[in-house]
Amino acid sequence: MMFEKPEIVPVDVVLQLKNLHLPNYQRPYKWGVKNVYALLDDIEIAIHQADKYADFKYRIGTIILHNDEDDSTLNIVDGQQRIITLALICKALASSVKPAMLNAKITSKTSEENIQRNFLSIKTFFTDKSMNEKKRYIEAMTNVLEFVVVSTTQLAEAFQLFDSQNTRGKALFPHDLLKAFHLREMRDHPNEMKHTVEKWEKTDRKDIYLLFQDYLFPIKHWIEKDKGHRFTTVDIDEFKGVSFDLQYYYAMRTVKGMPIFQIDQPFVSGKNFFEYVEHYLNLLSDVKEAVLKEDIDLFLGGGGVGFSYAKQVFYCSVLYYCDRFRNFDDQIIKRLYAWAFMVRLQMQKLGFDSVKNYAIGEKVGDRETIPMFYLLQKCMKESDVLKIIIPMLPQEEIRYSTKNNDKTLLLENIRTIFGLSWGGAQ
Repeated sequence: MMFEKPEIVPVDVVLQLKNLHLPNYQRPYKWGVKNVYALLDDIEIAIHQADKYADFKYRIGTIILHNDEDDSTLNIVDGQQRIITLALICKALASSVKPAMLNAKITSKTSEENIQRNFLSIKTFFTDKSMNEKKRYIEAMTNVLEFVVVSTTQLAEAFQLFDSQNTRGKALFPHDLLKAFHLREMRDHPNEMKHTVEKWEKTDRKDIYLLFQDYLFPIKHWIEKDKGHRFTTVDIDEFKGVSFDLQYYYAMRTVKGMPIFQIDQPFVSGKNFFEYVEHYLNLLSDVKEAVLKEDIDLFLGGGGVGFSYAKQVFYCSVLYYCDRFRNFDDQIIKRLYAWAFMVRLQMQKLGFDSVKNYAIGEKVGDRETIPMFYLLQKCMKESDVLKIIIPMLPQEEIRYSTKNNDKTLLLENIRTIFGLSWGGAQ
């Protein structure tokens, strides 16, 4: 059975499609017991409604399929979680409906574990149900429950439909949309897509989100003396890279330069995006490890919101320096620390808007600052970084006051770094 236009189809018909297939690029089956019981509750409500109203139908969701014209396969682009769960319900009820998904080869350990757990949960749900009640669930698959089926022969269009479908009602994170975009760029390499998705799924989503939100996105803007804003879905074009097929000179140079990454340079779209994310997660980890090895107390463990903002701009500066020169010079790290945390001393209340101004070299309060990220980009040798003049904050301009020893420790750290005794501009 093929679908040439959107159709409303009984659930049992979809489940028994012989050409229904779960492609390699799909993420693992991740529904938990809570999701399963929510679906079972929906079905129970639909059954009660069908008792009240003649010809009552319940739309249980939309599934998006990619119709592969070469072999008539219907690849599931969206709806995997629901389809597999409904198949498990049919199996638990020993229904005459024989879902094709039950014969699919499961290669993901995550999927296998979730399927086993959810199947046991479904069997437990029906333990106290009478034979008549179970029969009603079986009949609902044919007479009550329906899918809206959308199919297209173009994989790119299928992913666009997926993006549109999933942005209704709940917002996707920017990195989720980037993942979908770059997977589309890999559509001619299904095996690579499969392994890429498996690797991506093992990475902590929060780590990926923070990498873009707190580091890569602001650095790209601060280099250009643009204070930037919060990273949202409208900004994903900045991380779409360039197509392998483009013949522009800058694109050809980018292709030849892969897989060497630079934050301020484009990369090739597709597989390289996932390598890009992995690379910068690893580099950020190395940066934090290098900072901890310094013999100076960098005071990164607390100090309130203002300190957290100064800490972020510090890590961003070290990340960009290491990204550019592939080294961890202790002198440079300490000087970047002095530059980043000097703004904490300058302000009694330090907000992120002030930190962003500081990063791009705009005035903070009445004091001129330097565009550190812009200057780092201009450095051609690592030794050039040490030549960047960091204006010292005169003691009379220190506005930060606190009841604990935060200020004293900061003063001591910065004084030690520059080999100075504090007493005005030096």
